[in-house]
Amino acid sequence: MDDRCINPTPKELEDYGTPDFTIYNAGQFPCNRYTHYMTSLTSIDINLARKEMVVLGTQYAGEIKKGLFSLMHYLMPKREILSLHSGSKMGKDGDVALFFGLSGTGKTTLPTDHNRFLIGDNEHCWSDKGLSNIEGFVMQSALICQRRKSLIYLMPSSLGQCWRMWFLRSALERWTIQTNLLQDAVRACPYENTQASYAIEYIPNAKIPCVGPHPENVILLACDAFGVLPPVSKLNLAQTMYHFISGYTALVARTEEGIKEPQATFSACFGAAFIMLHPTKYAAMLAEKMQKHGATRWLVNTGWSGGSYGSGSRIKLPYTRKIIDAIHAGSLLNVDYTKTEVFGLEILSKVEGVPSEILDPMNAVSLSLPGFFKLFKNNFKVFVNYKIGQDNRLTEGILAAGPVF
Repeated sequence: MDDRCINPTPKELEDYGTPDFTIYNAGQFPCNRYTHYMTSLTSIDINLARKEMVVLGTQYAGEIKKGLFSLMHYLMPKREILSLHSGSKMGKDGDVALFFGLSGTGKTTLPTDHNRFLIGDNEHCWSDKGLSNIEGFVMQSALICQRRKSLIYLMPSSLGQCWRMWFLRSALERWTIQTNLLQDAVRACPYENTQASYAIEYIPNAKIPCVGPHPENVILLACDAFGVLPPVSKLNLAQTMYHFISGYTALVARTEEGIKEPQATFSACFGAAFIMLHPTKYAAMLAEKMQKHGATRWLVNTGWSGGSYGSGSRIKLPYTRKIIDAIHAGSLLNVDYTKTEVFGLEILSKVEGVPSEILDPMNAVSLSLPGFFKLFKNNFKVFVNYKIGQDNRLTEGILAAGPVF
């Protein structure tokens, strides 16, 4: 069993019978490259009929967890439960926010707030009863700074300034899994995207059990290296579906191996590697739940402003935190919005604590628009022939939410 899954209670272990699903993990033992469609020595294979998964040729600590997450993406929609690659936090008054985003967007960093309770860092299900976390740990980017005896100390990196040093040490002394770490008998050093994961119970403000009510806010995060997207914009339902299906961001250094400069990428539903059904199935379910429970929808850019990468600058984390705080507080609901030419997004002229000149990026990025729009148009071509949900007007609205140039 992967220790990054939710631990069973003693009572559940007493009543444990036949497993619902069996996982075989052979570690470094490679798969057969001559097998049809096999392209490497590593494979993760799931047989839904036999209820089995086989992991070959990898020592990555999270493959079991990720494989189970893929399984949940198949089983849960069949029960009318939406599986989500997202983070979630709950305020003291019970208000919940969902955060979608790929690596480097701030999906782990931004929800960090000592005034809010962590429901989960990465994987959730949204049912008629509310949200529930389906993993038992938090994963944080970290830098190895020194080794003493058997304890490896971690220093929060710029990607994940989540917890103070003393807390990381406390967690590591008890239970941690280190990923992307080169280690021998003498020293330990980071590779790329070094991460530490530890049980969610070790976080002082974790919501245990990890469940919560229906979200009031759904926040889509993107690290836009073109500097085209505004730092915050309010979305209608069709726009939310368009950006959810697109799953746009820019991969930045230290989030993926070999990335030196930001590279635009798309991952449907912000988790294309895990989804088992067509992306429009998850999009339709998300639209239905947001409508039913009245969730407000936002697009937050944590990437560049004042120009693209190389000419502009990355939006400062304190500014984005001010935006997230304002969303939580509800102070952005009753303000004036201006519609921009970029996807028809509604942007604000003022957010307390955020320079007004960065809220509308259009004056600085006109040269970036054609290439930016073309990326979205080309990515979305594969989805245009699918009807999303029962209401065809929603499908038409989603297609209209794309860029026009």
